[in-house]
Amino acid sequence: MIQPAASLLPRLVALRRIAVLAQAAVLLLAVGWLQMPLPLAPMIGTTVALALFNLFTQWRLQQARPVGDDELLAQLLVDVGALGILLYHAGGSSNPFVSLFLVPLTVAATALPARHAWLMAGAATLVYTFLMFWNLPLPAPHGLMAELDARLARASGIAPEHAGHASGFALHVLGMWLNFVVSAGVVAFFLTRMAAALRRREQELAAAREAALKNEQILALGTLAAGAAHQLGTPLSTMAVVLREAELAHAGDAELAEDLRLLRAQVDECKKILSQTLASAGQARDDASRQMALDAYLERLLEGWQLIRPRAAIAAVLDGPRPAPRIATDRTLEQALLNLLDNAADASPDGLELRARWDGGEVVVDVLDRGPGIDAAVAARIGEPFFSTKTGAAADASGGLGIGFFLTNATLERFGGRVELTPRDGGGTRTRVTLPLARLQQAPT
Repeated sequence: MIQPAASLLPRLVALRRIAVLAQAAVLLLAVGWLQMPLPLAPMIGTTVALALFNLFTQWRLQQARPVGDDELLAQLLVDVGALGILLYHAGGSSNPFVSLFLVPLTVAATALPARHAWLMAGAATLVYTFLMFWNLPLPAPHGLMAELDARLARASGIAPEHAGHASGFALHVLGMWLNFVVSAGVVAFFLTRMAAALRRREQELAAAREAALKNEQILALGTLAAGAAHQLGTPLSTMAVVLREAELAHAGDAELAEDLRLLRAQVDECKKILSQTLASAGQARDDASRQMALDAYLERLLEGWQLIRPRAAIAAVLDGPRPAPRIATDRTLEQALLNLLDNAADASPDGLELRARWDGGEVVVDVLDRGPGIDAAVAARIGEPFFSTKTGAAADASGGLGIGFFLTNATLERFGGRVELTPRDGGGTRTRVTLPLARLQQAPT
């Protein structure tokens, strides 16, 4: 995978800043300590020009214009040209620092398309070849450096009569050592950061692929739900008519009439839910534009849920500064919280509690039940599509298909929230929903 040029140019600026400081230090060492008569004017001028160009590049990064591969290649060619000028005045291809041409080539090979990398290879080779034939030779060493040069020549096996042809050997060896240290540091610094950036990009792509897969699953479930809602309309209408006739026929039996009224109320509630489901796509934006206080929103949610689950008793505790913050009344968030309440009631209709607390930053809602609890292995799989903890009669009674928690988790993630299942003290399960308040105060994206 090719790293985008926009993220590499800032690192190139940092790398060039180090190169300018290193060039200045080498010039100071060569002239001040080694007393080498180098042509300082063009070499200092080249270093200063490179530093000014780096300042210009840093200013350019603050502009809104995107950085392309061609621009990054041009930046690297400037570095090659500056290095070529410096080496021309300091021995050409015999200078131990000539292998620094590999640094911009390495950057180009790892960051740019193959065509750009080959252009950089050709440019570096062309400059290197030029320096082999046209250059200003390095002056011979003096003083202590000349003595060290002679000792290294003898240690390497160079005959005394050939020592004159090998003058500058010590300088060359020390230069090669320093060049290796600098090159190793630069390559390690640059490539390790590049590898880290590539790893982050791979993680982002993996997360994007996972999100796309989840969205496909949600879309498939939504399509099936819309079809099921449309098909259930007819049998529910038939049930409502039959129940109404049964109420009239058994009006004298008070106990049976009460059960029939309850059944008809449940059927009417199902028809209402189906109607809202079919209309939710067009109404979601309007619903999200309405604002309601958080405590009133939760109280309305519980009242509506009690109509659906009249036999489940729940104790509610709402804790937070008053007046409570206002949030967008999004239908999908309401359905997600209702799913969690249904799961708790299916586990145990007695001993249910809802505890909500909020502050200036987040909202935490705990739904607690006294059911059989949940172990770590099951908690790790909760949220997978079509995975349900309900089996046998419990699954038949509640209609557990393993999609409720999956959809709930996906909805909460849209709001930047998360849901956690942990054992409750004294038995049962604690379902904790944590949501950032800032995201609740606007429509989800």
